[in-house]
Amino acid sequence: MIVSKPASRRTLGSDMTRVDAHQIKPHEYKELPELTDEMLARAVVNKGGRPRLESPRQLISLRLPPEVIERWRATGPGWQTRMAERLAKGPTTRAKSAA
Repeated sequence: MIVSKPASRRTLGSDMTRVDAHQIKPHEYKELPELTDEMLARAVVNKGGRPRLESPRQLISLRLPPEVIERWRATGPGWQTRMAERLAKGPTTRAKSAA
């Protein structure tokens, strides 16, 4: 199959070049409502994004053997979360094998 356009191309259906080139003329300012103190008092700034966590996770660097990482990855999506949950439980005590 031959595709002439990239798959991710999206168009808004508007002429953005024309919109960007438009300069507001003095008579167009008359169409805009005047901002009042009441309007400004009602204004809300929305920063967006997700809310901050009470105890955000911290980034660390940890070197693990490739076999360990592959075993966790083999468990499927969410392996990093499962690994973090397992680590949060604390160390396990293993019975020492007789040498």
